[in-house]
Amino acid sequence: MILGGLIKNSLIDYPGTVSCVVFTKGCNFHCPYCHNPDLVPMGTKGEAGISADSVFEFLEKRKGLLDGVVVTGGEPTLQKGLVDFIRRVKSLGFRVKLDTNGSRPQVLRGLLGERLLDDVAMDIKTRPDSYAPLIWDRINAADIIMECIDVIRGSGIGYEFRTTCVRPFVDEMTFPGILSAIHGAGRYVLQRFKPSRTLSPEFGRHESPGLSEIALQKMKEMADACVRECVIR
Repeated sequence: MILGGLIKNSLIDYPGTVSCVVFTKGCNFHCPYCHNPDLVPMGTKGEAGISADSVFEFLEKRKGLLDGVVVTGGEPTLQKGLVDFIRRVKSLGFRVKLDTNGSRPQVLRGLLGERLLDDVAMDIKTRPDSYAPLIWDRINAADIIMECIDVIRGSGIGYEFRTTCVRPFVDEMTFPGILSAIHGAGRYVLQRFKPSRTLSPEFGRHESPGLSEIALQKMKEMADACVRECVIR
């Protein structure tokens, strides 16, 4: 596992669960608005000054104080040691939530098959047929994203889909396609875009790509008709 950081205590990353957050390095997407650009390159072990062993030393001391571990990134499913890492976390008695971009449904299936996940969150960047080439340069990107959505919806565990509302990836043209992809889902989160350091330094420099509160409320009204629960965060 190539790790990029650890938040030792969080009340927001795993709703209803006192957790820590483990960040992995490396992502196969190139979202220009990414707010964790340092986690996009894979890098090498030890580069960030944190190792899997140090995480487990921390977790041993937090038994009874923490309830869960969030594994996020970057994109965790790119990590060759992910399954063994989560097995070890579960052996300590912690619940595990995985954050994913939905690009590796086969890894997700394996984790679910071993009952290693208690919760999963998948980012829906835009409508599936608009991922390529700006977000993910894969000809079959739409098929893979839809496969992962289906795997999560059929998993039987807690889940949420979430979308960072940022133009041009999310607007009145793309949003209906997003809702069509997740129609009938349990929980959907619309996330406000927060200007900060981004993967592409030029992104949003001259005009904020974030959607207005009025636009967000309109999208929530549309989503309310398609999913069981929609919230703005």
